[in-house]
Amino acid sequence: MNNSIRCYVGLGSNLGDRVENLRRAVALLGEMPGTRVIRTSAVYETAPWGYVDQPAFLNAVAELETTLGAIQLVSVLQSIELALGRTRTFRWGPREIDLDLLLYGESMMARRGLSVPHTSMAERAFVLAPLAELRPDYRAPNGESVARLLERLGRGQDIKRLADSLVVSPVR
Repeated sequence: MNNSIRCYVGLGSNLGDRVENLRRAVALLGEMPGTRVIRTSAVYETAPWGYVDQPAFLNAVAELETTLGAIQLVSVLQSIELALGRTRTFRWGPREIDLDLLLYGESMMARRGLSVPHTSMAERAFVLAPLAELRPDYRAPNGESVARLLERLGRGQDIKRLADSLVVSPVR
């Protein structure tokens, strides 16, 4: 695609059929105008982060190529969440699907409702582990590698890579 940007979207689900929620989200990502799903990470099961009195999450990262601008992309991600039944309750609460723009090319931006790289990415093993599969060369704005960021989190966040048969793949 001409003038396309490589970006990475975090996916999470802890309500309903979590695997199916992730698969449907990836399928809808691939249907976005000017967008193509390149590949996805394995699926990881993780304990809830922030508010912990809720079911475990399944998380993955999708690598996309898009001609959409960052703000337009976030708007489409939010419409996909709504289409898949997400209802916003409270911060870090349970959800059918959560889609977060993690990286948008090499851009760094902070605008109302949008921070790229995602502001909490370096604190979340459930984002870093799948991102490391797809972008092992990633370095945070402070210069730390994704491997170093994960190492720094240590055992504080339990994360379990699920069998390859549960790898989310784009539906075409």
